[in-house]
Amino acid sequence: MGTVPKTVIHIFHADQDSLAGGAHVAERVRQVAADRGIQLEVYLFGPAEHALLDAANTDFNSQIDALIEHGVPVRTCLNIAAATGAADQLAQRGIQLEFARDAFARYGQEAAAVISF
Repeated sequence: MGTVPKTVIHIFHADQDSLAGGAHVAERVRQVAADRGIQLEVYLFGPAEHALLDAANTDFNSQIDALIEHGVPVRTCLNIAAATGAADQLAQRGIQLEFARDAFARYGQEAAAVISF
């Protein structure tokens, strides 16, 4: 049996359209992932990772937390988390920490479809 295809929603930009659009698309894919036989993962990097720490981004953070509650792996950059002192805070939310270089190399190995916002 082959590997299960993967779709990655990569959220980088921290403007409200990118945050809301990326989180919304991730939720919509989550709703059909099992029926379509795909795995879903969300990777937040750069400015979007900083948005996870901004209390003003309540809608975005609620959407990310809901994805985690539904079992979607949500990852973010270990370097940024460590540099901002947020590694423990993010991990307590269920956000997995992984170096961006490792995540993107893994996506290539997995032949994942990466959709960026």
